[in-house]
Amino acid sequence: MKSAVETLDPTKVKLSVEVTYDELKPSIEHAYQHIAEQVTVPGFRKGKVPPRIIDQRVGRPAVIEHAVNEGLSGFYAEAVRENKLRPMGQPEVEVTKVPGLVPAAAGDEGELHFTAEVEVRPEITLPELDGLSVTVDDVEVSDEDVDARLDALRERFGSLVGVDRPAQAGDFVVIDLAATIGDEVVDQVSGTSYQIGSGNMLEGLDEALTGLSSGETTTFETVLVGGDRKGETANVSVTATAVKERQLPEVDDEFAQLASEFDTIDELKADLREQAGRIKASNQAVQARDLLVEKLTTETEIPVPAGVVEAEVHRHLESEGRLEDDEHRAEVTEQAQSALRNQILLDTLAEQLDIKVSQSELLDYLVSASRQYGMDPNTFITTLDQQGQIPAMVAEVARSKALAVSLRKVAVVDGSGAAVDLSEFIGSDEEDEALEQAEAPAADAATDFSAVASGEDSADEKA
Repeated sequence: MKSAVETLDPTKVKLSVEVTYDELKPSIEHAYQHIAEQVTVPGFRKGKVPPRIIDQRVGRPAVIEHAVNEGLSGFYAEAVRENKLRPMGQPEVEVTKVPGLVPAAAGDEGELHFTAEVEVRPEITLPELDGLSVTVDDVEVSDEDVDARLDALRERFGSLVGVDRPAQAGDFVVIDLAATIGDEVVDQVSGTSYQIGSGNMLEGLDEALTGLSSGETTTFETVLVGGDRKGETANVSVTATAVKERQLPEVDDEFAQLASEFDTIDELKADLREQAGRIKASNQAVQARDLLVEKLTTETEIPVPAGVVEAEVHRHLESEGRLEDDEHRAEVTEQAQSALRNQILLDTLAEQLDIKVSQSELLDYLVSASRQYGMDPNTFITTLDQQGQIPAMVAEVARSKALAVSLRKVAVVDGSGAAVDLSEFIGSDEEDEALEQAEAPAADAATDFSAVASGEDSADEKA
């Protein structure tokens, strides 16, 4: 098979492929077998109809068409591999020549020629990582940070107590609510507890309830955000049947013993300070990651395949039923371009750093993802394997690992210029090397993941 690549623009190529008759022959033979199983010819059993009879009854063109349709994707994939292309979308294929329409025995075999235009990952030049630096926030735990965590803990052990006063921000109000449009009641709830300021029901409800005492009723207008009348303006009547405030326990040793394993409030506060410090240190790693991506994106010209963006935007808007919303389309387009630009950047980074994903790293990622979806890990992995999504998961882990490895190469400093150690969160080169020596790369596992998916190697146990 011969193939050649013509670059149409930085994100699109034209692949020209020539397939010899001998290479197409297995597909032609399979086409005859398949058609023989489908047609009924007097004097022949199904599946036993000779090719010459099929040519007479069905026609040689139908056989060639069947063979081309069957073999085209394989020939395209082979040409992509040979030319080391990185497709990012579906190809536009045009068959320009097919084998002769008379049987091969007649000597007019010919070749299959086709072209495929496809959007590809562009070649980009990244700056040297060793010369880059990012500045993250200092890890400073204030008394206010500790108090905030302490208050959150107190709220978990607080109790709601009825009060005889107008409702105010933070109070919990038991409400009866009815929404009407014209004379029709389109929605109503009764006995629902709502915290003023949470903003998780109707717009305008917080303002309506503020100042309302138990037994009082008020009305307001709002736009419905769900149901059959979504988007329409309704008149809402709301009655407060009870007003309650959360009473928090005293900050003392007794509370420390109730809410923790510590005997004194000072010990509890010290632990909360350590927790806040660990969270801020973790936030430094996240901030450093985001700043590095931003810096690399800013310093690198990254063309984005327009067709891939358009397809993603269409899929997104179609799922929301908002294909005609031009303003939202512009927002989604910008988001899709940014996401694709980051993906191109990280894929290139992973290649340049020669990132290898181990089976355990892949499995850890899949188990974590399964929990986010509330699925059994083995069921989740089996589903992805059946859908052919495992290679995509390997790529996702590689992108994340590429960022971690990159952060080890750049200078990460705090506001004072002091170096920040992120090894707890991004690992070390030594750890990666030891893992690579101990395990096969996940790229191999992606081709045959059935053992894990079927439970021969329990995902729960490895997690």
